[in-house]
Amino acid sequence: MKFYNSVGPNPRAVRMFMAEKGLDIAKVEVDLMKGENRQAAYTAKNTAGQMPCLELDDGTVIAEITAICEYLEDTHPRPALIGTTPKEKAETRMWTRRIDLNICEPMANGFRFSQGLPLFQNRIPTAPEAADGLKRIAQDRLLWLDKQLAGRQWVCGDRFTYADIHLFAFLDFGKQVGQPINPEAKTIVAICDRVRDRPTAKA
Repeated sequence: MKFYNSVGPNPRAVRMFMAEKGLDIAKVEVDLMKGENRQAAYTAKNTAGQMPCLELDDGTVIAEITAICEYLEDTHPRPALIGTTPKEKAETRMWTRRIDLNICEPMANGFRFSQGLPLFQNRIPTAPEAADGLKRIAQDRLLWLDKQLAGRQWVCGDRFTYADIHLFAFLDFGKQVGQPINPEAKTIVAICDRVRDRPTAKA
């Protein structure tokens, strides 16, 4: 297998997931800043031109980070980072979906349409007028999520899962691009601190 890697929270989430699994998958570096992910050599593998993607030994290419991690979970089930039962898997997927749609997407687009606009304006459709609103939505949903998770060690209770990795990778990125975690979100701050203390956070 080959993992097509770059900067950004999406590749980082998968690298952390692989590290938690103890997987050492060959990496191919793609220069996102220079737009290599939008050039023919890469889009021939991932037509969406997004980062990252995983190329299997038979040439199949899997994109979208949750799909990549689900594949790695199915092929390397221990340690379980999504779940070992249908109930656990559904719980992890539920919270990951909520985190992705409500926080990660508006946060990422808030960046792309503002600080990241010089990089993205000629690559994807952008809406600079929406940037502030998207950032506000991400912060509002962050506080909503914090209330949902009150008293928990991890997003899924006492299980460390992909949901924690996904949340951490994006919130740590947000902190670097002018969207820090609201300190009122004390449970989420604590979860992110615990994830940051794991050796895999450096992956």
